[in-house]
Amino acid sequence: MNALTHVRERLKGWLAGAADKPVDVLPVRVGGTEYRNTRALPPTALGLDQALIWVVIALLAWGLVMVYSASIAMPDNPRFGKIEHYHFLLRHAMSLGVGFVAALLAFQVSMKTWERLAVPMFLLALLLLVMVLVPGVGLVVNGARRWLPLGVMNFQPSELAKFAVLVYAADYMVRRMDVKERFFRAVLPMAAAVFVVGVLLLAEPDMGAFLVIVVISMGILFLGGVNARMFFLMAALVVGAFVLMIAFSPWRRERIFAYLDPFSVDHALGKGYQLSHALIAIGRGELFGVGLGRSVEKLHWLPEAHTDFLLSVIGEEFGFIGILILIVAFVWLTRRIIEIGREAIFHDKVFSGLVAQGVALWFGFQAFINMGVNLGALPTKGLTLPLMSFGGSAVLMNLVAVAVVLRIDYENKLISPKVRK
Repeated sequence: MNALTHVRERLKGWLAGAADKPVDVLPVRVGGTEYRNTRALPPTALGLDQALIWVVIALLAWGLVMVYSASIAMPDNPRFGKIEHYHFLLRHAMSLGVGFVAALLAFQVSMKTWERLAVPMFLLALLLLVMVLVPGVGLVVNGARRWLPLGVMNFQPSELAKFAVLVYAADYMVRRMDVKERFFRAVLPMAAAVFVVGVLLLAEPDMGAFLVIVVISMGILFLGGVNARMFFLMAALVVGAFVLMIAFSPWRRERIFAYLDPFSVDHALGKGYQLSHALIAIGRGELFGVGLGRSVEKLHWLPEAHTDFLLSVIGEEFGFIGILILIVAFVWLTRRIIEIGREAIFHDKVFSGLVAQGVALWFGFQAFINMGVNLGALPTKGLTLPLMSFGGSAVLMNLVAVAVVLRIDYENKLISPKVRK
């Protein structure tokens, strides 16, 4: 009886103590019979942005299908040697696998750590951009020296440079917040860093990547609060610099003239060849497309159909409706990432907010340029469609950038008022 009474008293004491505890404290088994208490957080706090994840997965899956469709005829081209019909599909799937692993690792890194890594990562990007220009080290493809051969895949340092400049610019604005109204003290150091990157990229040459990096850095400076009048003066100087680069480069001038009239006798078989066949492909698609896998232009007519001109194959096979869905998806994706950045700034996490908005600028601007080129609205430029076009380095860094945005969203939710309650 004494033992039974003792157990009964212990049970009453435990129940009384449990009644005084918050409802959201749950016992979690650590191992064996040992337990510890942990605070249960709402699913909205610990959960990731499901809509963002599913839109990214949908774009990746659609891109994988379209890369296979656009590249299926390439084994018939002697330029690629003896390869299987699924060669580019397999390589793109492997790139997605590597990208997912890198994204999972990137998500584990806190934004404070990313902030500490900003300068070392920028210096690493500069080192790789120098290495790619070294004869015998950098890989030359179609006259451009842009890749470092790594055995399993070829890595393009310019893709790392986009992300590195983005993180560095966000960190720079946080460090220089006290002088953001003084144009020269605030802007010149960042302009010098972008200038160095630009010289290395133009030496490859890769003007498209340089253009994206300039837009990212200028966008972060503007969002960081740099004096607006001085900012627009800087924008005018940048536009003038690009005009001069085009004016003093004969082959760039030829691209502009071909863009203005791609079907002319002088350009149809020259610089206007890609654009003319891209427009033919989109024209064949009409409203609903000719059907998946039924594109004619991808059969050795349209060069780089699986990379820069993937959108043209999408337009031919899925029509106007397919392109419209794709545009809506990228607009939604860009807007959602900007909202995550704004929320971070609302919580006084300026670095995180600028990084997220920089990623939105990156994806949105590059998608805009790629779509504009494919639709004949912009001059031909070697930029891929984010998350979709074939390219291991691009897919890898795109997924890392998405993982960082998800990390920012995760940290936002951890400090939101709902969690504090």
